[in-house]
Amino acid sequence: MTSSYRPSMTVRGFAVMAFLVIVLAGIKSASAIVVPFVLSVFIAMICSPVISTFVRYRVPRWLAVLLMMGLILLAGLWIASIVGSSINDFTKNLPEYRSQLVEQFSWILDKLRQFNIRISKDQVLAYFDPGMALSMTTNTLSGVGNVMANLFLIILTIVFMLFEAESLPRKLHLALDRPDMRMSQIDRFMKSVNRYMVIKTLVSLATGAIAGIGLWLMGVDYPLLWGVVAFLFNYIPNIGSVIAALPPVLLAFVQFGPSGAGGVGILYIAINMVMGNVIEPRFMGRGLGLSTLVVFLSLIFWGWLLGSVGMLLSVPLTMIVKIALENNAQSRKFAILLADDSSAQEIHDRASHEDENTDNADTQATAHKQGENE
Repeated sequence: MTSSYRPSMTVRGFAVMAFLVIVLAGIKSASAIVVPFVLSVFIAMICSPVISTFVRYRVPRWLAVLLMMGLILLAGLWIASIVGSSINDFTKNLPEYRSQLVEQFSWILDKLRQFNIRISKDQVLAYFDPGMALSMTTNTLSGVGNVMANLFLIILTIVFMLFEAESLPRKLHLALDRPDMRMSQIDRFMKSVNRYMVIKTLVSLATGAIAGIGLWLMGVDYPLLWGVVAFLFNYIPNIGSVIAALPPVLLAFVQFGPSGAGGVGILYIAINMVMGNVIEPRFMGRGLGLSTLVVFLSLIFWGWLLGSVGMLLSVPLTMIVKIALENNAQSRKFAILLADDSSAQEIHDRASHEDENTDNADTQATAHKQGENE
């Protein structure tokens, strides 16, 4: 007589947690390989609609891919040259900026002395050092730059992905069980993430262009650098726009005083109000159905796991996890926890409908098999 052992819920929970810890530790230790691959996947997803448009106009796929890769290569080299030269110039001018900052704060120090509050200039520099504000930005840019050091590998990976994109659905259809249902789920996932990445990229480009042009008109130093920073940091949810605004606001304060800093602050507030609250929701709709808390926590988690690239791609990466969880009956409850209210109800209703269709299909298959046996 044999008895089947079934582990308790607690044992299974600990086993799943241990498995996740091992997987995450492996991803973090192999981040030098994982991060360029993840970045290649999302760049390929952004490029895929453009390639499809070229193909519809009878441009050969290989030519469209080569043109797109040439454009990406030129854009990457241009951004690298702008960021590198601007950071070098800023480092050279940092002592002058420090002295100008002390001059701007001199009237505040004089007022404080009238109330017998004495603060030294060294303390002012310690708390309001313009180099500290830039370091937050350059740390993220350097993280992205370290990944872009593997630019040749990334370009090759994107090329092969774009060439394989045409035959991938057919391969998945042959490999999956219940291919029609699985393919509909994969199509829904691809459309959601692809739509998010394309719209976010276009909005980020517009944000960076407007910020750079506005700062150039105001006379703030390094407007191209701050435009690139605004473009990249717009991918970071919630706090990205705030981090991108801090260095130019502080630099405008050093150059022009409180009025200049206020003008730059108003510029960034206006850009984020229009882009974040009007343009982006209009084209993106409900977005990807993640709760606000989950979006913020995903920023911290993916930033820890994959560095700067993880912060930039935190929302689409979390969306991948959410869709993977909702496509499994046992893990669907975790997908509901990640979703916002409307998306959670939609997941629940869709799961009930799919389960009903599955039960009907199983019932028909059973009846058909019984009919054959009779």
